[in-house]
Amino acid sequence: MAANNNGKMSREEAGQKGGEKVSRKYNKSHFEEIGKKGGETTSDKYSKDHFEEIGKKGGETTSDKYSKKHFEEIGRKGGENSSRNS
Repeated sequence: MAANNNGKMSREEAGQKGGEKVSRKYNKSHFEEIGKKGGETTSDKYSKDHFEEIGKKGGETTSDKYSKKHFEEIGRKGGENSSRNS
């Protein structure tokens, strides 16, 4: 526990503690099921245009963040992995 919060647990620590407890309480299939439900709800809530727009923004952000060399490197690694698995 952090010593700089008057001996009280920080929000981050409380969140981590709660997350660990929930993780122990439920199994993998529970998290897969709630993830699927969340994905379906989100898919129902937003249009195809919304997903195209956020995908474009994410792609632009990623493109701005990394160099051409980075993409060449991950492409090479992906190609190597694909050739090993075929």
